[in-house]
Parts: sequence; structure tokens; C-alpha cells
Amino acid sequence: MGDDRVTVLAQLARVIAANPADEPLAVRLCRACVEVLGAEGGAVTLASTSTERLTLTSSNGVSKQIEELQDVLGEGPGQDAYRSGHAVVTDVDGLSDRSFPMFSDLAGQLAGPLTVWAIPMQPGGTTIGVITVYRRKGNLSYSLEDGQFLADAIGAALLDDPGMYGLAPFAGWSDRAMVHQATGMVVAQLSIGPEDALAILRAHAFAEAVGLARIAAAVIDRRLSFTDADSGVGHAPTPPDEPTKDGET
Repeated sequence: MGDDRVTVLAQLARVIAANPADEPLAVRLCRACVEVLGAEGGAVTLASTSTERLTLTSSNGVSKQIEELQDVLGEGPGQDAYRSGHAVVTDVDGLSDRSFPMFSDLAGQLAGPLTVWAIPMQPGGTTIGVITVYRRKGNLSYSLEDGQFLADAIGAALLDDPGMYGLAPFAGWSDRAMVHQATGMVVAQLSIGPEDALAILRAHAFAEAVGLARIAAAVIDRRLSFTDADSGVGHAPTPPDEPTKDGET
């Protein structure tokens, strides 16, 4: 093992140990990854198929927006890194990288110019999810090769986390369960396949500029229905998010 990788693991262990032990492991791992890589924010996402993509945790509001945007659009560096199994680097500046035109345009409007690194977690050689980090200026503290090593180590740690199997569930699990339930309801309403139903939910989230989980909740609560308007089923607008302590929604 090279000296840089030894240093990466040592830093990871130090940052995790310095954080409150009662926090979920994924939260501490995400925070440690951001600090070790010298990023400004990051998120940890799991996926077994593209329709089951789940953001376990995000370190700040910008990272949360980046992940929600990818959920709604079905495109972005994290999606591509998961499908390809390779790290993806995207400059969100409206000029340099047009691989994800809608994502780049909207992410730039939300957060301004920044660079996004999406690194697949591949413990044992199988991609289980993606770590996505960003910086507004400059490079990460380590190379992409060392970043890949860190992502694989974090993936291995998550696989051994009891919280991943229901003992300490994240709110994200319930959000994803709501999306699945809402998808099933749209399948029943429109007699279409699950992928098409999810695409409709994403499109509606995009049109209303809200997260996918909020649209799913509106469908489950029957405030939003996709049946024909002639049937008399109404559509009530989704309510605004509750503000958090720091004023983010």
C-alpha cells in the first residue's frame, strides 16, 4: 500500500473518531470523506438499480440540491459514475463540460460555478453506490486514484454497518420507500410500466422545482393524482418545505 493510501486511511479514521459516536456511520463517513479530500461538500448515494437510487446522507444544502437534481433529471455525474463504474469529473460552469447539459445548466443556476467529482464505491469490485463531492475552485487534496481507494474503503465500511439493515434507519430509506409506493400508485392510475411512472414523477418534480420525495408524498396523500381530470380527481399544490435551523429548505 502506497504512502498516500496509508495517509488517507489514517485521516479517515481520525476524522471519524473525532465526530460524535451516536451519529449514524454514513453521516460520519460522508463528513470524513469531504474533509480528507479537501472538498467543500459531499454526499453518499447507494443504488442497486437506477430506479432505486438512494441518497444516504449529504453534508450541506448544495450537496443535497445536487443529488435531488440528479434524481429528478435522471442524469448527472453520479448517475454516470454508477452506470460506468468509473469516476466522473464535471465542471459546472456552462462552458467546459456539456456531457450533462440539463444538469449543468440547473446546477449552475442553483449553486454557481463548481467542479463535481463522482466516485463509485466498489468494495470487492462491485459498484454499490457513489460518493459525490464538489469544490468551487481548485483540485481535491488527493488524486482520483487515491479518491477511488477512499471511496472503496467507505463502501466496505457501509456494508458492515448494522444501520444499513434496519437497526438505525435513515430518513432517506423512508423517502425512497415513498417514491416506490408513489410509483406503484401511478402505475395503477395510468396502466403504464414502473420506469414510465417514475419518469412522470421526475417530470412533475422538475416542473414544480421540488424534490422527488415531495412529489411522492403528494401522490401517497392523494393531493396529486395523474388520472384523467374528467374523473374528478383533483390536484392540490405541494406545500412548501419546512425551513431548517439554518434557513435552508
